[in-house]
Amino acid sequence: MDPINQLLTRRVAKILPSKEGLKKLLQQRKIRVYFGVDPTATQLHLGHTVGIRKLQEFASAGHEAILLFGTGTVLVGDPSLRSEARKSITQEEIDANIRDWKRQVEPIVDFDKVTIKQNGDWLLPLTLKDIIHIASNISAVQLFKRESFQRRLDAGNTVWYHETMYPLLQGYDSVAMDVDLEIGGTDQEFNMLIGRELMRKMKHKEKFVLTTPMILGTDGQQMSKTSGNCVWLTDTPEDMFGKIMSLPDNQTNSYRELLTSLPSSQALNPMAAKKELAQDVVRQFHGATAAQAAQKHFETTIQQGQAPHDIPTFNLSQLSSAATIVDLLEQSGLVQSRGEGKRLLQQQGVAVNQFPITNLQFTIKELKSGDIIKIGKRKWLKIV
Repeated sequence: MDPINQLLTRRVAKILPSKEGLKKLLQQRKIRVYFGVDPTATQLHLGHTVGIRKLQEFASAGHEAILLFGTGTVLVGDPSLRSEARKSITQEEIDANIRDWKRQVEPIVDFDKVTIKQNGDWLLPLTLKDIIHIASNISAVQLFKRESFQRRLDAGNTVWYHETMYPLLQGYDSVAMDVDLEIGGTDQEFNMLIGRELMRKMKHKEKFVLTTPMILGTDGQQMSKTSGNCVWLTDTPEDMFGKIMSLPDNQTNSYRELLTSLPSSQALNPMAAKKELAQDVVRQFHGATAAQAAQKHFETTIQQGQAPHDIPTFNLSQLSSAATIVDLLEQSGLVQSRGEGKRLLQQQGVAVNQFPITNLQFTIKELKSGDIIKIGKRKWLKIV
């Protein structure tokens, strides 16, 4: 396939205003393209990497590529696909969230070819006069016709005024960076088209929009941190492999298409196809050796039901005698929060010596050295 056609086909849902127009531009000159992510969490997940991979493809083809951290837009909070407004975020939280992002995506991004920028650098210094000027280019009716806002209003919920500013601010990113193309998930189409209109009115320039398909989470719903269904880039090799193996079979092909360079899996049975997928994704972020070990761990602990040989240990003396199983799960690092631990217990996701524990008040006094705790399908802990 022609390199430009390949660039505009794989991992592409839609190109606006037209694929033909963008192809013609790419045949004429190198362009400036960007993909942005708002720092709402310390971790990035596999869903973020679909757009990041597409950005890297443009960078590898010699185009100027920008990975944008939304340190300004995050103050408003993207209302896309939201049934309610996002909670406000502090500058300290923003700084903490982006601190490790570069390291997380380094396995799939060549930072000699991709530049990181933060939109807080130009959004935060905007004056009232600047904001009024930007807003004067977009109809308020246009903003309120947004589908996600209409769903809220139809349900009797509120749309806050500051949320209507989000498309304006994201749209202004295109103007500030003077880009030719913006990449984003299909949920970002509205915001990106506002940027296209601002570019046309403020820069008298055509900006193209490329949307990438969105992958679903481990529960078959949209992948998001609030749903707890993410495959995080910071997951251990074993967790990453196991989560991918837990996907519904009908998601395997979309993951292969969007997250790997693997060919179609039609010739493989569902289990073999999923193992090949999990092996490839884990390899990308943790290396081939870790990927092979993760597959062996999965086959031993999940398929064969055996406890792994290298179970981490936890000394009960670190807790008071009145501590509960929830305290143990949190202090051992097996869960990220007490809330997660309680949910696992209520869902019969915690077992001691293969016996499910559902009582939140189960105390550590009932445990003894040598007991094996299993959390979910992939985590183990040995009491000492």
